Amino acid sequence: MAKLKIGSIDDDKPVSLTVKLPAMIYRDLTAYAEILKREGQQSTADPTTLVAPMLARFMATDRAFRKLRRGIQQKVQQALPQNPSETA
Repeated sequence: MAKLKIGSIDDDKPVSLTVKLPAMIYRDLTAYAEILKREGQQSTADPTTLVAPMLARFMATDRAFRKLRRGIQQKVQQALPQNPSETA
């Protein structure tokens, strides 16, 4: 059996977000959720639970995003005081 990129879904404190999906994407998302349920990797076939892990997976595998994000984080770290006594 093929290994899906999204496995079990971790329970995390959600933040509400409203999105509109094309019908074709929603049908595919629903089918994906049903396959995960059938394989026992998810207790429900609710496709809305897949959106966050799929986005997270997409961003985690986007090399350009990771590189740019790392650069932003380094700039923020450089802007912070290095020694807490410097802010006194």
